[in-house]
Amino acid sequence: MDLFNNLALGFATATSLENLFFCLIGVLLGTLIGVLPGIGATATIAMLLPITFQLEPVSSLIMLAGIYYGAQYGGSTTAILINMPGESSSAVTAIDGYQMARKGRAGAALAIAAIGSFFAGTVSTFLVAIFAPPLTQIALQFGAAEYFSLMVVGLVSSIALAHGSIVKALAMVALGLLLGLVGTDIYTGTPRFTLGIREYADGLNFVAVAVGVFGIAEILRNLENEKTRSVLMAKVSELMPSRADFKAMVGPVLRGTAIGSILGILPGGGAILAAFASYTVEKKVSKHPEEFGHGAVAGVAGPESANNAGAQTSFIPLLTLGIPANPVMALMIGAMIIQGIVPGPNVATEQPALFWGIIASMWIGNLMLVILNLPLIGLWVKLLTIPYYVLFPIIMAFCSIGVYSVNSNVYDLYAVAFFGLIGYALLKLRCEPAPLLLGFVLGPLLEENLRRAMILSRGDPATFVTRPISAALLFLAALVLVIVFLPSVKKKREQVFVEED
Repeated sequence: MDLFNNLALGFATATSLENLFFCLIGVLLGTLIGVLPGIGATATIAMLLPITFQLEPVSSLIMLAGIYYGAQYGGSTTAILINMPGESSSAVTAIDGYQMARKGRAGAALAIAAIGSFFAGTVSTFLVAIFAPPLTQIALQFGAAEYFSLMVVGLVSSIALAHGSIVKALAMVALGLLLGLVGTDIYTGTPRFTLGIREYADGLNFVAVAVGVFGIAEILRNLENEKTRSVLMAKVSELMPSRADFKAMVGPVLRGTAIGSILGILPGGGAILAAFASYTVEKKVSKHPEEFGHGAVAGVAGPESANNAGAQTSFIPLLTLGIPANPVMALMIGAMIIQGIVPGPNVATEQPALFWGIIASMWIGNLMLVILNLPLIGLWVKLLTIPYYVLFPIIMAFCSIGVYSVNSNVYDLYAVAFFGLIGYALLKLRCEPAPLLLGFVLGPLLEENLRRAMILSRGDPATFVTRPISAALLFLAALVLVIVFLPSVKKKREQVFVEED
């Protein structure tokens, strides 16, 4: 009964005119940046963080959430029509989706992707509603030692599921943790690593770091590869899949939803890993694996369902534990902190309208995406003809104004420029910046809980292994590290996580 009452509160919050408007803005903007290759949900949300400072907490988080799962839809549109995935998770969809389009079945492919995505989004939103409250109650029993161990698991998982070299991912986490130490010591009040700059006494500005490492760095990388693009799109017709298509997509959609719902909770991989895993599973269970790569319906339905389910369930650790499952969730935590909200299990009890409003808005946003996306296909693809050298200077100016408006601090602009160059250098060195951001977000929380646990135990480090939950979490972190270094797993990992040029 409590679940229905809570959902009623959530839908009452999400269906207010203001929140419906921002949900619509979020899904439209998400679709747009999903269509445009090279920008991505992470960079866009990082750029929009300054705007959220001016909005109500519920409205801002609903909009940012809409951008995230809207990008999953948008990425599949261009992946199917012109073999140009706007999102990394849509790269798998392009394999068979584009082949269906070449055979004159673009409309069916788009409809299959939309139906699979909507079903997966609906189921995973329902799972969030079911599992979030009990997990919140469990999290309320956590002490400092348990939170420290949980964050260690999150950081280790982000290393294991990061693209490219594990050593590089480990270095990125370490760098993020070090950046999180900049500021004033929480117990002694002593400034540290501030270089004598008073403006950094409160630490590095999260918005400036995120915009620089993700937004500016991505812009620089795309400008480097700017070239003339010609977009040719065949007329899209017959959007309704045939009876055979529906029969062929039922199993892949169900399996993709299950895979995505589970993998979305894991830190680091989320929608990308879910899409790859779903495609691999479908190819294994198919009676006609030779059809994959040549327009198989399962090759579109499975991955699309998986990446959207993964995008939704990644909100579970965010809403219940205050732990980000991926860089976008780390940015969502940043948005909550900007609004004065402490991420964690207390959000559900102290601000139930916000907690349940976000969950309800996910279903509403998915419904909006299905209704809006198919009629706007022509518009989305035409936007691909806009040259990057015209689009990106406007975005950079917008970012700079937004970052400065948060604190009216010119040092934040210096930080954006500096971390933009750092982010670009990391991309050139094939170092994924996502673990860096997770380390930066979790670093202060990790330190605070470590020191609090040591104070409560009077300096006895055994407290982390004598408390059952903490010991189990640390064992899990060690197990993940051991597994990821096994030769067979390492080889398989290299096949799945292909570095993008």
